[in-house]
Amino acid sequence: MDRVPITISGFAALETELKHRQQVERQRIIEAIAEARALGDLSENAEYHSAKEQQSLNEGRIMELESMIGRAEVIDVSKLSGDRIKFGATVKLMDEDTEEARTYMIVGEPEADVRSGKLSIGSPIARALIGKGVGDTVQVSTPGGGKSYEIVSVRFG
Repeated sequence: MDRVPITISGFAALETELKHRQQVERQRIIEAIAEARALGDLSENAEYHSAKEQQSLNEGRIMELESMIGRAEVIDVSKLSGDRIKFGATVKLMDEDTEEARTYMIVGEPEADVRSGKLSIGSPIARALIGKGVGDTVQVSTPGGGKSYEIVSVRFG
Protein backbone atom coordinates (compact mmCIF):
# COMPACT_ATOMS: atom_id res chain seq x y z
CA MET A 1 0.00 0.00 0.00
CA ASP A 2 1.50 3.30 -1.11
CA ARG A 3 1.83 6.08 1.45
CA VAL A 4 0.28 9.39 0.44
CA PRO A 5 2.00 12.61 1.59
CA ILE A 6 -0.35 15.12 3.19
CA THR A 7 0.01 18.26 5.30
CA ILE A 8 -1.21 18.43 8.89
CA SER A 9 -4.12 20.70 7.89
CA GLY A 10 -5.05 18.42 4.99
CA PHE A 11 -5.10 15.40 7.30
CA ALA A 12 -7.26 17.26 9.82
CA ALA A 13 -9.72 18.18 7.05
CA LEU A 14 -10.00 14.50 6.03
CA GLU A 15 -10.65 13.49 9.64
CA THR A 16 -13.27 16.23 10.05
CA GLU A 17 -15.10 15.20 6.88
CA LEU A 18 -15.01 11.52 7.93
CA LYS A 19 -16.41 12.32 11.37
CA HIS A 20 -19.18 14.48 9.84
CA ARG A 21 -20.14 11.78 7.33
CA GLN A 22 -20.16 9.06 9.98
CA GLN A 23 -21.93 10.95 12.75
CA VAL A 24 -24.14 13.51 11.00
CA GLU A 25 -24.77 12.53 7.38
CA ARG A 26 -25.22 8.82 8.09
CA GLN A 27 -27.90 9.57 10.73
CA ARG A 28 -29.65 12.13 8.50
CA ILE A 29 -29.84 9.63 5.64
CA ILE A 30 -31.14 6.84 7.92
CA GLU A 31 -33.92 9.19 9.05
CA ALA A 32 -34.74 10.11 5.44
CA ILE A 33 -34.97 6.41 4.52
CA ALA A 34 -37.27 5.76 7.49
CA GLU A 35 -39.53 8.69 6.52
CA ALA A 36 -39.68 7.50 2.90
CA ARG A 37 -40.52 3.94 4.00
CA ALA A 38 -43.41 5.30 6.02
CA LEU A 39 -44.92 6.68 2.81
CA GLY A 40 -45.72 3.16 1.61
CA ASP A 41 -44.99 1.46 -1.73
CA LEU A 42 -41.19 1.50 -2.15
CA SER A 43 -41.17 0.50 -5.83
CA GLU A 44 -42.35 3.94 -6.97
CA ASN A 45 -41.15 6.00 -4.03
CA ALA A 46 -38.73 8.63 -5.36
CA GLU A 47 -37.82 9.85 -1.87
CA TYR A 48 -36.82 6.34 -0.84
CA HIS A 49 -34.69 5.75 -3.94
CA SER A 50 -33.06 9.16 -3.55
CA ALA A 51 -32.23 8.50 0.11
CA LYS A 52 -30.81 5.06 -0.73
CA GLU A 53 -28.62 6.63 -3.43
CA GLN A 54 -27.41 9.27 -0.95
CA GLN A 55 -26.64 6.48 1.50
CA SER A 56 -24.60 4.63 -1.12
CA LEU A 57 -22.64 7.75 -2.05
CA ASN A 58 -22.02 8.64 1.60
CA GLU A 59 -20.81 5.14 2.50
CA GLY A 60 -18.56 5.12 -0.56
CA ARG A 61 -17.00 8.43 0.47
CA ILE A 62 -16.54 7.14 4.04
CA MET A 63 -14.60 4.13 2.71
CA GLU A 64 -12.53 6.43 0.48
CA LEU A 65 -11.72 8.75 3.41
CA GLU A 66 -10.79 5.82 5.67
CA SER A 67 -8.44 4.54 2.98
CA MET A 68 -6.80 7.96 2.50
CA ILE A 69 -6.38 8.41 6.26
CA GLY A 70 -4.91 4.93 6.59
CA ARG A 71 -2.36 5.59 3.82
CA ALA A 72 -1.54 9.17 4.88
CA GLU A 73 2.03 10.18 5.61
CA VAL A 74 1.55 13.40 7.56
CA ILE A 75 4.29 15.95 6.95
CA ASP A 76 4.74 19.03 9.13
CA VAL A 77 5.48 21.73 6.56
CA SER A 78 6.61 24.17 9.28
CA LYS A 79 9.67 21.96 9.87
CA LEU A 80 10.76 21.99 6.22
CA SER A 81 13.30 24.38 4.77
CA GLY A 82 15.63 24.81 1.85
CA ASP A 83 15.92 26.65 -1.41
CA ARG A 84 14.74 23.81 -3.67
CA ILE A 85 11.11 23.03 -4.35
CA LYS A 86 9.70 19.91 -2.70
CA PHE A 87 6.48 18.78 -1.04
CA GLY A 88 5.09 21.54 1.19
CA ALA A 89 6.79 24.41 -0.62
CA THR A 90 4.86 27.57 -1.37
CA VAL A 91 6.06 28.77 -4.75
CA LYS A 92 5.51 32.10 -6.48
CA LEU A 93 5.63 31.80 -10.26
CA MET A 94 5.64 34.38 -13.03
CA ASP A 95 3.90 33.33 -16.24
CA GLU A 96 6.44 34.36 -18.87
CA ASP A 97 3.74 34.97 -21.51
CA THR A 98 1.23 37.03 -19.51
CA GLU A 99 3.55 38.41 -16.77
CA GLU A 100 0.89 37.21 -14.30
CA ALA A 101 2.14 36.10 -10.87
CA ARG A 102 0.68 32.97 -9.28
CA THR A 103 1.35 31.40 -5.91
CA TYR A 104 0.88 27.70 -5.26
CA MET A 105 1.54 25.36 -2.36
CA ILE A 106 2.54 21.80 -3.29
CA VAL A 107 0.37 19.41 -1.28
CA GLY A 108 -0.85 15.81 -1.32
CA GLU A 109 -3.47 14.58 -3.76
CA PRO A 110 -6.36 14.46 -1.22
CA GLU A 111 -6.04 18.14 -0.34
CA ALA A 112 -5.32 19.58 -3.80
CA ASP A 113 -7.53 22.51 -4.87
CA VAL A 114 -6.17 24.71 -7.65
CA ARG A 115 -8.73 27.46 -6.95
CA SER A 116 -7.30 27.90 -3.45
CA GLY A 117 -3.71 27.68 -4.70
CA LYS A 118 -3.00 24.08 -3.64
CA LEU A 119 -1.38 21.93 -6.32
CA SER A 120 -1.21 18.15 -6.07
CA ILE A 121 2.34 16.85 -5.96
CA GLY A 122 1.36 14.63 -8.89
CA SER A 123 0.13 17.48 -11.11
CA PRO A 124 2.12 18.41 -14.23
CA ILE A 125 3.11 21.83 -12.83
CA ALA A 126 4.25 20.42 -9.46
CA ARG A 127 6.22 17.62 -11.13
CA ALA A 128 8.00 20.21 -13.29
CA LEU A 129 8.79 22.36 -10.24
CA ILE A 130 10.22 19.66 -7.93
CA GLY A 131 13.95 20.15 -7.41
CA LYS A 132 14.05 23.62 -9.00
CA GLY A 133 14.95 26.89 -7.29
CA VAL A 134 14.48 30.66 -7.53
CA GLY A 135 15.40 32.01 -10.96
CA ASP A 136 14.84 28.70 -12.75
CA THR A 137 12.40 28.50 -15.64
CA VAL A 138 10.11 25.51 -16.13
CA GLN A 139 8.17 24.41 -19.19
CA VAL A 140 4.83 22.75 -18.47
CA SER A 141 2.47 20.99 -20.87
CA THR A 142 -1.09 21.87 -19.89
CA PRO A 143 -4.43 21.04 -21.51
CA GLY A 144 -4.41 24.61 -22.87
CA GLY A 145 -0.95 24.17 -24.41
CA GLY A 146 2.62 24.72 -23.26
CA LYS A 147 3.35 27.23 -20.50
CA SER A 148 6.60 28.72 -19.29
CA TYR A 149 7.03 29.91 -15.70
CA GLU A 150 9.89 31.60 -13.89
CA ILE A 151 10.25 30.72 -10.20
CA VAL A 152 10.19 33.98 -8.23
CA SER A 153 10.26 32.66 -4.65
CA VAL A 154 10.22 29.45 -2.61
CA ARG A 155 9.24 29.30 1.03
CA PHE A 156 8.12 26.75 3.61
CA GLY A 157 5.75 27.01 6.56
